[in-house]
Amino acid sequence: MICDNITVNEKGNLEFAHQDVTVLAKKYGTPLYLMDEERIRHNCRTYINAMRENFGDNFSVLYASKANSFKRIYNIIAEEGMFADVVSSGEIYTALKAGFPLKNAYFHCNNKTDSDIEFAIKNGMGHFVVDCREELDAIDKTAGEHGICQNLLLRLTPGIDTHTYEAVNTGKVDSKFGTAIETGQAEQMVEYALTLKNIKLCGFHCHIGSMVFDSDTFIRGSEIMLDFIRKMQDKFGYVTEQLDLGGGYGVRYLESDPHIDIADNIKQVANFLKSKTDKLGIKLPKILMEPGRSIVADAGMTIYTVGSVKEITRYKNYISVDGGMSDNPRYALYESEYSVYVANKMTQISNFKCDLVGRCCESGDIIQPNVLLPKAVRGDLVAVCTTGAYNYSMAMNYNRIPRPPIVMLNKGDSYIAVKRESLEDIVSNDI
Repeated sequence: MICDNITVNEKGNLEFAHQDVTVLAKKYGTPLYLMDEERIRHNCRTYINAMRENFGDNFSVLYASKANSFKRIYNIIAEEGMFADVVSSGEIYTALKAGFPLKNAYFHCNNKTDSDIEFAIKNGMGHFVVDCREELDAIDKTAGEHGICQNLLLRLTPGIDTHTYEAVNTGKVDSKFGTAIETGQAEQMVEYALTLKNIKLCGFHCHIGSMVFDSDTFIRGSEIMLDFIRKMQDKFGYVTEQLDLGGGYGVRYLESDPHIDIADNIKQVANFLKSKTDKLGIKLPKILMEPGRSIVADAGMTIYTVGSVKEITRYKNYISVDGGMSDNPRYALYESEYSVYVANKMTQISNFKCDLVGRCCESGDIIQPNVLLPKAVRGDLVAVCTTGAYNYSMAMNYNRIPRPPIVMLNKGDSYIAVKRESLEDIVSNDI
C-alpha cells in the first residue's frame, strides 16, 4: 500500500486508520471523505520536531490552510503548536470560528481586496504576506486608520523552476505571485516598504511550487533569498527577522512515487542555511515553512459507491460512482494520478481495465483513467487514496450536487467534523 495507515483485513476489506471502510460507508453513507486524525498529528510533529532539532526555537511551522480548511483542522494544528497560513476572508473566518488565535496566522493572496484587508486587521491578523505595491499602500492606509503598526513579509519570486505541474509552479520570475528579484522590483519594494509608517517589514517569503520530492529547489531558492537579504542589509541597513521558505514537499499518490524523508530534507536545508549565512556574515533569520499537502494528503481517503459498470465492446470500460469532479476536480485540473481500490474486493484480481468516472454531466468528469480494478458491480465501494489535500477544499456544487461530509478517524473511533450538505443547503442562498 502507498501509506502505512492503509491495510486489508481478514474479510478482504480495505482498512484506513485501522477501521474497515465498508463499515464506515454503511454508517455515514457515500461519497465520504475520511480523515485520519492520528496521521495528521504525526505529520505535524514530524515538521515541528525536525525544525526544533535544526533551528532551536528560531522557527515556526505554518499549516497551509488552502490544502484543507475546516474548523476541526485549526483545533488540531493549534494543539500541535503550529501556526496557520490563510489565503482568504473565508479561511480567516473559519479559523476564528474554531477559536484559532489569529496572531499566529499569516495572510497570503496575490489580490487581497480592501474588505479582506479591513477584516484581517480588525480581527488581529498576525502577519500579512504582501504581493505587490498596491497592497502595501492599502495595508498601510487601513493599519493607520486602526492606529496600529501591521507586521508583514514581502513575497518575492526567486526565479526557480521546480519542473513540476505548470499550474502549481510558483517560483518563476513570470509567476502571478510575488515580486521578482531578478528584475530589481523586489529591491524597489523593500525600499518603499521601509518608508511606510504604519507597517513593520519583518522579512521575506518565497514559495517555489508543489510536489517537490527533494531539497534541491529549496536550497537553490534559499541561496537566492539569502543573497538578497545580505544585499538589503548592505544597501538599506535592513536586518531581516524572518525568512519564510514556503511549502511544497510532495506526497505519494502512486506506488511509483518516491518516499520522502521530511526530517532529513529539513536537515539538509538547515545545514545549507547555516553555512550560507556564515559565509555572508549575516544572522540566520527565524525560519518559517508552510506545509499543507504533506500534513493532510495521506491522512485522507474518499469512499464512493459504484452505480454502473459500462463495457463498450472493443473500445473501453467505465466504472461510474456517486461522486466525481464535484468532490475531486484535481484530475480535470491537473490530470492528477491516484491509487484506487475496490474496497470490498481487496483480495480479488485487478484485471478489469477501465476509466473511473463520476456522476456529473461532463465528459471531463474523470477521477482516474485506465486503472486496473477487480470487476465491480452496482453497490461495490471504491476507495481513492491520498485525498486529504485539495479535495474538500476544491469541492463544488456543480450540477447542484451536495458536498460529502468529513469524518475524522481517531484511535478506533469516528466522528463527523463537517456534515454532509443537504439539498436544502444547496438552495439556502437562493432568493
